[in-house]
Order: sequence, then C-alpha cells, then structure tokens
Amino acid sequence: MSYRVSVDAMGGDHGLKVTIPACISALKKHPELHIFVVGVADQIEAELAQVKSSYDYHRLTIVHANETVEMDESPALALRNKKDSSMRVAINLIKSHEVDACVSAGNTGALMATSKFVLKTLHEIDRPAIVYAIPSLDRKTRKMDPVYMLDLGANVNCSSEQLFQFGIMGSVLAANLKGKDRPRVALLNIGEEEMKGLDSIKQAAKMLQNCDHINYIGYIEGNDIFSAKADVIVCDGFAGNIALKTMEGMAKIVADMLKDSFNNSIFSKLAMLISAPVLTSLKRKLDTNQYNGASLLGLRGIVIKSHGGALAPAFETAIYEAIKEIRHNIPQKTQSQIERIMQSEG
Repeated sequence: MSYRVSVDAMGGDHGLKVTIPACISALKKHPELHIFVVGVADQIEAELAQVKSSYDYHRLTIVHANETVEMDESPALALRNKKDSSMRVAINLIKSHEVDACVSAGNTGALMATSKFVLKTLHEIDRPAIVYAIPSLDRKTRKMDPVYMLDLGANVNCSSEQLFQFGIMGSVLAANLKGKDRPRVALLNIGEEEMKGLDSIKQAAKMLQNCDHINYIGYIEGNDIFSAKADVIVCDGFAGNIALKTMEGMAKIVADMLKDSFNNSIFSKLAMLISAPVLTSLKRKLDTNQYNGASLLGLRGIVIKSHGGALAPAFETAIYEAIKEIRHNIPQKTQSQIERIMQSEG
C-alpha cells in the first residue's frame, strides 16, 4: 500500500528547518511513502541542499506555493486572502485526489477553517473536531495506553448532537488505531453522578447511552484522564483546550522542579546519577515527540495538525499519524459508522 502525504513545509514556528529533515527521515523509514512538499520552491530546494543526506527524489515532489499563513494571522483573512498559501495548496491536493492526507504545523484556526471550506464535513457531521492522543497509564497492566480526547479547541460551544457526533468519530478512530472492537467512550464532566453537568452534556449522555454502536461508559472527571479508564474522552473545545494546556503546563513545571531538586546539592546530584535509569525510562514514556499529531476528525479527508513548536522528530511523528489514518481509511469508516447509526435509528 502506498501513502501520499502533502506537507505544509512553511508552517509552524520553525518552518523548513523542521519540516524538511522530518520529511527526509520519514521517507527513509517508509519506502511506501511519497511526500509532496508544499511551499516556496526555491527556499525548499535551498534547504534540501543544506541537508547532508541522501533521499529518494522519486518519492519527494516539490509543489510551489507563493504565500505563507502566519501563526498569528486571522483565520478568516487567511482563508479569504491566502489562496496560494502552502497550507491551502497542501489541502487542495487532498481534494484533487493527488494525496491521501495533509500534515501542517501552521496556524490552527486557519488550518481548521481552510480544511472545512475546501474538503467539507462528512454527511451528518456538523463540525470537525480536534482529537489528540493523551498518554495514560493502565494501572492493572502498568502499561501506557493512550486515550483519544476530543474536541481540543475547534468548537468552543457544542450542542448535545455535536458531542454525540464526536463520540462516534472518536470511537471509530480508537477502534482502528488501538485495535479494539468496542472502545470505551466517556464524557468529560465535573462529576460522575448523572445529575451533574450542563444540560448539553446530560443530553449527550442519553444519546450515547441509547446508541448500541457506541460503548458508552458514563462520565469521567479530569483527574481520571490519565487513568486509562476510557479509550475516548468527549468534551467541548473550551473544556478540552483548557485541559490540554493545563497538562502541558503541569508537565513543564514538574520537569523544572525535578531539575531544580537534583541540582540543590552534591547529594541530590548523586541521587540523580543513581536514579538516572528510572528517569530515562520515564522520559521515554512521556516523550512528547511520540504523541505529536492531532487529527481534524469529521472532514472528507485526513488533515493532521502538528504542534507549532514541534522539532523534526515530533513533526515526523505527525507524518506517521497521517500514514496510520490512511492505512485504516478513517474518513470512510467514520462515514460508514454514521450511516449504520442513522439506519438503526430510522
């Protein structure tokens, strides 16, 4: 099976300095991969010349685009005025069936707006949602087991119907990428009791509970996001984005506190040397490079959003995420599941 992926080479905080090395590394590891690098052609060629590495020219195609969407640019203005941006051209390649997926580290709002405008949403899906694999620990097996959480910022206000749709989309994604027949779906709420939460969440709970195609397990609180109690956690974009940013901030402060603690004295430095194998193992399990790549679910095509500040190894992981979704045909399987649910309810 071949995988054709377009890459918005100009997007993100670091642009070509990250995207080009990531593309070359991915091509080396995946002989079935063909990457369409989209951006200012002469700048891409110059960056390729700087990289002292061999790569397969036959599987790397440069697609010229004159413009770049800035990270702080208005999504509406980018959509209206930047029709020849690297982001827009990369997404257009999906619509023209020249590629199977697109990866960008660019402006999230512009990427969502452009993707929705160009590709449209699946039938019966109101809005796309941003889904991300959150690292979690199964306390029984003591193994890391990622949980897919959506929406993480695309939709601030969500109706119960939209939350229900997110549950369907997340369930299909988890079933394929985690290899589970009936992945556990939960709603993020302020408590596990049925009477708690907003009316939209309560109504979404009833809809998920009454759907035989969804393995709904009830509400989940924020302190259980990392507990592997669920395979999919559904929430609106407001709560989801706050939760995600809180996780990122907590991870940074814990890392800084550990560093400071180990540098306090000669004894703490000695303790760091003794505990080095444990710290190395922990760092490997929580390495953000292996979790980078959020999917814009609900579109008639595969679009992967890399973190804007991602370095080459993390951006390469986002390319792998695109490959996985191509392999499992996520948009088509999601549409098929929606149709089955609609038929059963009709």
